Amino acid sequence: MLNSHYIQTLLGIKDAIITKVENVNESIFNICFELKRAIHECPKCNDLTDHVHDYRIQIIKGPPLGDRFILYHYRKRRYICPSCGKRFYENNSFVPRYHRMSSSLVSFILKELQSTNSRKSVAERCNVSSYTVSRVFDFVSPGRPKLPEVLSIDEFKGNAETGKYQCIITDPKNHKVLDILPGREAHHLSTYFFSFPREERSKVKVVVIDMWKPYSDMAKIYFKNAIVVIDRFHYIRQALWAFDKIRREEQHKFSKERRKYFKRSKKILWSRFSKLSDENKEAVEVMLRLSPRLKEAYLLKEKFLDFIDSTTFDEAKKKLEAWYIYVSVSNLPEFNYCFETIRRWQDNILNSFKVPYTNGFTEGVNNKIKVLKRNAFGLRNFNRLRSRILYMMAK
Repeated sequence: MLNSHYIQTLLGIKDAIITKVENVNESIFNICFELKRAIHECPKCNDLTDHVHDYRIQIIKGPPLGDRFILYHYRKRRYICPSCGKRFYENNSFVPRYHRMSSSLVSFILKELQSTNSRKSVAERCNVSSYTVSRVFDFVSPGRPKLPEVLSIDEFKGNAETGKYQCIITDPKNHKVLDILPGREAHHLSTYFFSFPREERSKVKVVVIDMWKPYSDMAKIYFKNAIVVIDRFHYIRQALWAFDKIRREEQHKFSKERRKYFKRSKKILWSRFSKLSDENKEAVEVMLRLSPRLKEAYLLKEKFLDFIDSTTFDEAKKKLEAWYIYVSVSNLPEFNYCFETIRRWQDNILNSFKVPYTNGFTEGVNNKIKVLKRNAFGLRNFNRLRSRILYMMAK
């Protein structure tokens, strides 16, 4: 059975007088209590009084205890002022006026919402409705952040009321989520960043983006002192996509058994040759002997990954120029789009060899958002989606 001290801790008050603790069933505890009689100030005339007019029972929901719900039966006093006749309830710190949930339950709900739990699962755990959980969370209002020295901008598929994609802004250096925008379009970006003072924007030194042109255009306008960096993942996959297109085309030329073998071997073909086991190296060599086009594409892929391994800006620039030559003399039109894309973004790609920052942290947050959306079966209300993500990722 619960002792008085533990119940007082749950309530968040030390002067509660526990009168009864009742084990109703396997899922509910009833806890009856009242407060010590005390002198109160009349809210009307400000005179002091401890005259009790009557008592009323208020049932309050408390935070769950394990797999049990707690119902507090609060015997609250109503005082009467002998000077003006005003009747009023005693003061307490554990339940706001007109509420039927304790402050500790509200805190518990907010704590549960810091994880990827859905509103429904939190509601079931706390013995309240999903609507109540939403109303509690609507009081959370994240403020506007300060811009850091390093800014990361990416998008995620939020499918909110404002559009298919939402924009996430983070500080990859200090691992903080700064804000969520309704969309990734230019007008959303301009409206948001224009709201920051020019002096604050001038302190941003690095902006990490993917190959979405509105991000680059925005960075040039609002962050004139920053270098714009393309995240490595986004330009590496350009070469991998070009290579894989050829792999798929070539495997369709083979017999059914060989097609299955090529399909199962996709992972080792994508991997760096130098990092493969001897057995897998032999398997790759066998596949490349079967297709000269695949062999040529594999060499271009390996040359590009060799460029990625560069440790300095000058080394990277030299290897990238060499890769351009390899692609130009190859007979693989599938690499043309990759070639043009890399060439178009070359300056920003090479900037990634000047600074150590990527969108890795941001992509990790995006994965957590996917889990949140899956648990919640989607979050259409953008303001709630934004608040939930910022609250969940706050430190």
